[in-house]
Amino acid sequence: MTDMPARVHEFDWPDRVVVGTVGLPGARTFYLQVRAGTQIMSIALEKQQSALLAEKIDEILDQLITVEGNRFSVPTSTPVELVDNDPLEGVQEQFRAGAIGLGWDPTTAQVVIEAHPIPDDDDDSLDEDASTEPEMLMVRMPVGTARAFTQRTREIVDAGRPICSLCGYPMDPDGHTCTLPEI
Repeated sequence: MTDMPARVHEFDWPDRVVVGTVGLPGARTFYLQVRAGTQIMSIALEKQQSALLAEKIDEILDQLITVEGNRFSVPTSTPVELVDNDPLEGVQEQFRAGAIGLGWDPTTAQVVIEAHPIPDDDDDSLDEDASTEPEMLMVRMPVGTARAFTQRTREIVDAGRPICSLCGYPMDPDGHTCTLPEI
């Protein structure tokens, strides 16, 4: 098996970067969607990946605020002009995210997200004519956009089915059978 270089979908200063969903609570698919001009990319995420991504970005931003001599103006909450509650735009899934990396680029004062697809199980094949090259998404977003991203993502994640206070499992609108742990 030869390692092919990944095709990188890079968004350095996106016009929009959001997490949104398609479907009803209980059957939603989460997407990380990025747009720069007319270029739009949507990758599928798990709900837990979305929540963790927002949590970790907030941790990076909160830590930057505490750095002595920090020259970056990191907002403590979402700037009003960056609030984005619009629906996703024409979702066409590029891939389902597996590994997601997160970082900080001090040279541009941007949060960096790298998302890699879940690897195919048949990667061990010796088919040299494979037309699918590995790919990844790289998004760089300024701190204000990152704060807006985390606020929206938390709201989207929290908009799911309510959690049962007895068993901790999600409750469906058409009923819920509580499965209490045995004592």
